[in-house]
Amino acid sequence: MRRYETTFVLRPSLSEEEINSVIERTTTILTGSDGKIIELDRWGMKKLAYLIKKESQGFYVFSDYCSTPEAVAEMERRFRLDDAVLRYMTIKLNNDISEEEIAEATAQAEQKKAAAAVEAESTDDDTDSSTELNEDDDTDDDLSADDSDRSE
Repeated sequence: MRRYETTFVLRPSLSEEEINSVIERTTTILTGSDGKIIELDRWGMKKLAYLIKKESQGFYVFSDYCSTPEAVAEMERRFRLDDAVLRYMTIKLNNDISEEEIAEATAQAEQKKAAAAVEAESTDDDTDSSTELNEDDDTDDDLSADDSDRSE
């Protein structure tokens, strides 16, 4: 089994159900041949650097997985046929990967995701408190501007 990562871009006009359907078909192909999904991350809607099939935005999906070359070829064949997929890119990371390495990579991906969630939560708390401070600062600036107008 080999380790790959694939990033694909879906049309922005797709509904949540259609996006889930494309992702589900992809994971079914990859896991059907005894493959394992290490990480599946929805990056969401992003602006494209240039128009692709007359679209200026796309829904990005990142997948890190272990599978056979035949399953990857089938997934890419379906991407080419599916009008919902704007672009895709697959990169081979490892020629041969063991079950222990797969388990370790999966654990690292889960730890990374948990750490990102904790950091995002703490960032939200920091943003709320800094917003409150900035609101107080704005009122002080308005008062000093009023004082300078009166002195002229």
